Amino acid sequence: MHTFTAIVHKEDDLYVALCPEIGTASQAETIKEAVINLKEATELYLEEFPAIQTYRSLMTTFEVASHA
Repeated sequence: MHTFTAIVHKEDDLYVALCPEIGTASQAETIKEAVINLKEATELYLEEFPAIQTYRSLMTTFEVASHA
């Protein structure tokens, strides 16, 4: 069993989910559906291209000064 990161953002009317460790992506009308689709896409990808070793991504935030 592997644990991967899902990064989700909204584009127009859809949510896009990305897995940075593997490079897979999916989309759906809800966050939950996008992550479910991402899981399926990642499982299918790993069937063809097994992960040798994966590293868990670290997610953080940072601030950038805005210019008026």
